[in-house]
Amino acid sequence: MKIETLVLPPLENNCYLLKQDNQVIIIDPSSNPEQIINACKGYEVLEILVTHHHFDHIGALKELEKYYHLKHNEFKNTFGYRVIKTPGHSKDSISFYFAKEKALFSGDFIFKDGIGRTDFPESNPLEMLDSLANIKTYPDDITVYPGHGPWTNLGQEKRHFALYF
Repeated sequence: MKIETLVLPPLENNCYLLKQDNQVIIIDPSSNPEQIINACKGYEVLEILVTHHHFDHIGALKELEKYYHLKHNEFKNTFGYRVIKTPGHSKDSISFYFAKEKALFSGDFIFKDGIGRTDFPESNPLEMLDSLANIKTYPDDITVYPGHGPWTNLGQEKRHFALYF
């Protein structure tokens, strides 16, 4: 599986295109639907996945759903992913784990050297702690692809978790 990252405005969101065998999954279509559509040319779009529904992660969602005749988060499990509930930053936060590739798409749950904010009205710091405790059980060698900023390694990020407990 090839992982392509589009860094899109307004908040430098990472929109991920997971490509394999002339097929693609779109994760977090934050904005610029034309750019996403162009990057998917020549591929069959199988799914549109969203880690959470904050505006900066779904700006192009409606246009892409209409263009590809798909609804987001139908969880068809193409490419063999697992959905992990990771509330805290938002009530609906989820992450997508591709075990074969050892890749975790975390949205605003985990970043390089940090975690998602929990000071929004719908955030919950206690749920964030539960989500961190759960993800600690996963292998250290997983690459974490966050909603913003550079990718990281779960083992490296686990070292920071002690700051939150």
